Amino acid sequence: MPRNAATPQVYKHRLAGYTYWSRRTRSDSSRFAPVVLVGGALHRKEDWGRVEQGLLEHADVICPDLPGWGGADLLPPYLGPDLPAEALVRLLDDLGVERVNLFAGSYGSSVGYRLAQTRPERIARMVLAGTMGGVPPESRPMMRAAVALAERGPRERFGPAAVEALMSPHPDIAAQAVVRRVLAMRFGAADDADLAKFIANTNRLLSRDLIDPSLPPAVPTVFTTGEHDTITPPERCRELAFTCPESWYVELARADHLIHLERPVQLVDLMTRFFSREPLDDLPYATVVEDLRGVPVGA
Repeated sequence: MPRNAATPQVYKHRLAGYTYWSRRTRSDSSRFAPVVLVGGALHRKEDWGRVEQGLLEHADVICPDLPGWGGADLLPPYLGPDLPAEALVRLLDDLGVERVNLFAGSYGSSVGYRLAQTRPERIARMVLAGTMGGVPPESRPMMRAAVALAERGPRERFGPAAVEALMSPHPDIAAQAVVRRVLAMRFGAADDADLAKFIANTNRLLSRDLIDPSLPPAVPTVFTTGEHDTITPPERCRELAFTCPESWYVELARADHLIHLERPVQLVDLMTRFFSREPLDDLPYATVVEDLRGVPVGA
């Protein structure tokens, strides 16, 4: 992907005693509202790589470290997605941005879902990837084992355990060996602050369901995940798509839970099409594309 030459600007934010950060990069040719990228439990605002660069061809990109992420303050595990959602609104106010397109993946998807419930006027369109309100029963033993290693060690076993918990063993996953190396390096380099956030964020997921679908989010939303996702299996993501009155479900081929690393070009294409209000009926990289707008909520 072409590299945008603009220098990212980093901003400090405060809410309810928490300090957190954002990284905004200006596009040379904005076609739609700025895109906010909210990632998983150990994601940092600097980690978006090819996804960020691809989107900068079309819009400004804002990458936050909300409370509980990256360089922000730790978020205690007893707090749910409401505070990070409020923090995102404060962040947008600080930046003078009224309305955005939002991407939220994995652990961060509950924050996107909650923001769409409480402040839909701040979101033009939203893509939720690997939507996670909690950890499914079949994945809980591996996640608990990763938390135990983060808490008590041995530290060298934490990275491999976390990678195994997040990635599918299926052989037909794009760039699988490269992604495993990237994750192993990321988890292997985690410091005490990173591990504390991983422990708190994972325990938050293990202790409750972070998504309450009783209030349908009034935002056009694409729910997507990889066809081999074992953390948020396709059938679970598709079920959540039925909780929104204006939703689509897209399943990406040759990917599991980590679509932003395995299929970044395809993810950027999906977001660009959706945020530009282009049709989604011809996606060569998708195994399933469903327009669910005519289906009653909860059906």
